Amino acid sequence: MTHSNGSRLTPVNKPLKLERSSEGTQISQIHISETIMRTDSLGIDIPVYDLSLIRGLWETRVRKHKQRQRKEQERVEKSALNKINQQWQYRIACRKMKIKEVNALQCYLERSAFAEMDILPTVDTTDLDSEYKKFIFELHGKKWRKLPEDLQIMTFLREWHIRGTSIQKVPTYIEEFVELRVLDIPKNGFTMLPPEIGKLVNLKELNVNYNKLSIIPPELGECENLEKLEMTANGDLSELPFELSNLKALKHLDLAENKFATIPICVLRMSSLQWLDMSNNRLTDLPEDIDRLSDLQTMFLHKNKLTYLPMVMANMDKLKMLVVSGDELTNLPSKLCDSPDIKFIKLFDNPIGKNEEEDKHHSISNATEEEEEDHEKEFMQTYVETLKDRGKIFII
Repeated sequence: MTHSNGSRLTPVNKPLKLERSSEGTQISQIHISETIMRTDSLGIDIPVYDLSLIRGLWETRVRKHKQRQRKEQERVEKSALNKINQQWQYRIACRKMKIKEVNALQCYLERSAFAEMDILPTVDTTDLDSEYKKFIFELHGKKWRKLPEDLQIMTFLREWHIRGTSIQKVPTYIEEFVELRVLDIPKNGFTMLPPEIGKLVNLKELNVNYNKLSIIPPELGECENLEKLEMTANGDLSELPFELSNLKALKHLDLAENKFATIPICVLRMSSLQWLDMSNNRLTDLPEDIDRLSDLQTMFLHKNKLTYLPMVMANMDKLKMLVVSGDELTNLPSKLCDSPDIKFIKLFDNPIGKNEEEDKHHSISNATEEEEEDHEKEFMQTYVETLKDRGKIFII
């Protein structure tokens, strides 16, 4: 290398050690490469330092510090004390304004979510004198396309009732609603349930009827206090994860109007089950160990392709109501039919009526089909309820 005055610079490399003793630092020495540029004519040493190692170390420390700050912030946001503080601040504000908490929630959500939308929400807040109803969130109407973002801070809510909206996604922040007892979200556009739903350990009822679910997350099996589960008419739903076997407290299960070819194994392990609806599926037979459902009292099996009922059903001592389609059944356990304790309803399907119904269905919308199926289901359940006080076998 040549200097501007014509003298030649000769590089001479030697290590330079910088001592460092700061708390929390594991490195006590930093080796920096020092290049001495020595001039031949003047004999002057010009030190040139390579500080890339120090810069890299400093950037690493800054990045780790920011990560620690972010984790600490997330921890604080999720902490129980922070949630309690938010809830009390909300209640104090409501008392100062002398308004009901649920009305404040409604107004707050309306302003934040619909400030830029020319629509009116349909949150029903009538007859909310009951103290418990302050912890209920209700939402319905096709105008709703998403949940208000500010809903996620209202983690004290006990019930969600979201019906007939255009919302397609259950938010992952639902895991924060650990006090939730009822999740009632039928007739929306939900295509999946998030795995975070397994965090709702206090959940008692889940209704996802008439959505578009094809897969149920295994994490739902962690909701061990669940007592009522309804999944009617979810299109391509044809199986349940084995993890749902953990739902030992489940008493009511509705899987009607889906594509189940057999009763899922996990259902046979729901030891407290009392009410099971598998109607309007693709069942061709029943498992030979169906008598494992020893507490079962009511079972709907109509509108399937069953040709026989297994003999072990005669061992189901608590079974009181059995509804089947009779036009294809050829083999019925005599003990089951003759039992004075069972109200045995045998529905004869009419092929002519079927064809007419199919033609009609081709000419109506999906929404109308859902309404008719819903009305038919409600009628059947109401009719069955009227039979419970009668003491003989019914064939209709």
